[in-house]
Amino acid sequence: MADHTPSASSEDKGLENPQATPTAAPVETPDVVIITGMSGAGRTEAMHTFEDLGYYVIDNLPPSMLLQLARIVGIDTGVGRHLAVVCDLRSQGLFDELKDGIQELHDHEISTKLIFLDASDEVLRRRYALSRRRNPIAMEGESNVEAIARERHQLENVRHGADVTIDTSSLRPIELRRRLQGIFSELEEQQLMDVRVFSFGFKYGMPQEADLMIDVRFLPNPYWDPQMRALTGEDEKVRDFVLEHAQTKAFFSAWTHLLDAVMPGYVAEGKSSLSIAVGCSGGQHRSVALAAATARYLEDEGYRVSLFHRDLPRAQRG
Repeated sequence: MADHTPSASSEDKGLENPQATPTAAPVETPDVVIITGMSGAGRTEAMHTFEDLGYYVIDNLPPSMLLQLARIVGIDTGVGRHLAVVCDLRSQGLFDELKDGIQELHDHEISTKLIFLDASDEVLRRRYALSRRRNPIAMEGESNVEAIARERHQLENVRHGADVTIDTSSLRPIELRRRLQGIFSELEEQQLMDVRVFSFGFKYGMPQEADLMIDVRFLPNPYWDPQMRALTGEDEKVRDFVLEHAQTKAFFSAWTHLLDAVMPGYVAEGKSSLSIAVGCSGGQHRSVALAAATARYLEDEGYRVSLFHRDLPRAQRG
């Protein structure tokens, strides 16, 4: 295992191309990522990041169980999800177990990466002071400063053997998240966020889970045309009526410009999911057509989008 410390990089993008670039060149995605390091250096944030990347995540796994867990989740057969494991390595015995566990994985052609998260002693001390927590390895009568020094000595060999070492002393949690995403994600950065677009009817209640909500009840309503009353925004006749109207075209241009402005910001903040709600009176015509158009627009911009229509079934039932 070679020691490698990645560095962040960035590239500014204009409004017409809002996708952000990863913070570091990605590595080949390993089957198993092992996360360790100094207590207080960001292991919990790293664990949440890998969860959002689609990894199966286990906290505090004994290193001797690495191969067994890889088999349980199906990695050894090539059909399982990638695995991220947080290992607590506070004794020499556990470090020896880790070396043996990694060798077992390699013997079964299961690729691994060992991440070591570090921070300066002073930063770790301040983090514990701010959180009013004791270092979890501190013994009775031992100060946080003494516990940090002892843990650093115990983990010295682990740090030197890591594939990726990240010093989080000057990183906010979101910056650590971006660093890990840039290294380990095969996706473009905007695809890391799960965007859910859905239509709804105001008469059935406003959705509480929406991050962005737009009211399209001001647009011409196909309901008042007897030939379209029983149809939905999924039908071509209704869709064309809604989307081809001059008022809708003006609105949709402004709406997509707003999305162009805000979506990169959500991505940059490391938001893992975003819900966009489009509402009309009954959730049958206008909101259905415009939610679908919004989803198509965001997909064309490179986002990972799912679409559903919350109230369409009951609107159709009348």
